[in-house]
Amino acid sequence: MSAAGGRRALEVRIEGVAEALDRFEAAWNALDEGGALPPRHILALPDLPALLKALTPTRWQLLERLAAEGPCSVYALAKRLQRDYKNVHTDVVQLVALGLIERREGHVAVPWDAVRAELRLST
Repeated sequence: MSAAGGRRALEVRIEGVAEALDRFEAAWNALDEGGALPPRHILALPDLPALLKALTPTRWQLLERLAAEGPCSVYALAKRLQRDYKNVHTDVVQLVALGLIERREGHVAVPWDAVRAELRLST
């Protein structure tokens, strides 16, 4: 999904397998009928505990700082955050696996201009 002005946005959702399959089917049908789909970037997690485990307050702080100050090495990021290198490295590995940050030529960077969360109370 693109935000205003061509900016890149990541949607974070709490979504089960059934909802993900429904989105896939709707996209498939739209393409089958000749429609075009705008690019969407979605991180779906099964429940709130999984979201909170994946995106802790410390990891969110890392993400915000990296977005604000720009790409750097994991070592430089640990220095910026005044945190232990090993713990920052562990957080970076997890955030890369989730697609919230990416590695670029020895540096880590945030490819998103916005991260939007959708938390529905009912399914």
